[in-house]
Amino acid sequence: MRKMQKAGARAKAQGSHGAVQSGSMAGDQQKDTSDMSFEELLELQSRGGPKACKQLAGRSAPKQSPRQPVCVADKHRPLEMSAKVRVPFLRQVVPISKKVARDPRFDDLSGEYNPEIFDKTYQFLNDIRAKEKVLVKKQLKKRRSGEEREKLQQLLRRMEQQETAQQERKQQQEQRLALKQERRALAQQGHRPYFLKKSEQRQLALAEKFKELKRSKKLESFLSRKRRRNAGKDRKHLPLSN
Repeated sequence: MRKMQKAGARAKAQGSHGAVQSGSMAGDQQKDTSDMSFEELLELQSRGGPKACKQLAGRSAPKQSPRQPVCVADKHRPLEMSAKVRVPFLRQVVPISKKVARDPRFDDLSGEYNPEIFDKTYQFLNDIRAKEKVLVKKQLKKRRSGEEREKLQQLLRRMEQQETAQQERKQQQEQRLALKQERRALAQQGHRPYFLKKSEQRQLALAEKFKELKRSKKLESFLSRKRRRNAGKDRKHLPLSN
């Protein structure tokens, strides 16, 4: 009987001692690992094993707060320049649209160039040029010699060249118009239209030029100038005599 009482007392003592140990482990586990020393961590690891240390470390880790919404800056606000970088003296604060120069001669917005319509529209310029030519001739008669006379002679020569070029261009337009009317008449009769090549057009223009020079009695002077020009070209290709 006494032996049974002693065994019961021993069992109660072992149970109370285990409860104390478990309670102390639970209390130790409730502590924060950040406040524990290295020796206490080793003792805790020896009692409960590395698994308990990991569980305690997971409990002691503070929960991260949910991410706060970030305020996006307004894209239309003024640009903030860093104080560490020197601001340039000239900088573009307000964007300025680039000015593009437009030449009406080569721009599609001005329409297509038609020489016939152009000549009819600006026909009044011929009268102005004729008046200027008469004025230059009067000033040339007053100047007998000097630099002013040379400038007036060059101006008069350029005006005459422009006038002759305009007459030639007008004759070519009339010739093209006549060929167009002839082709149209042949097409109305049922014939197949024939378009001249550029070489044939040049030959016709040259024939008209010769007829005009013959009428104005300038053909001989034109042919002599052309011979001298061709002779100069041929002389360039000849071998030089030692």
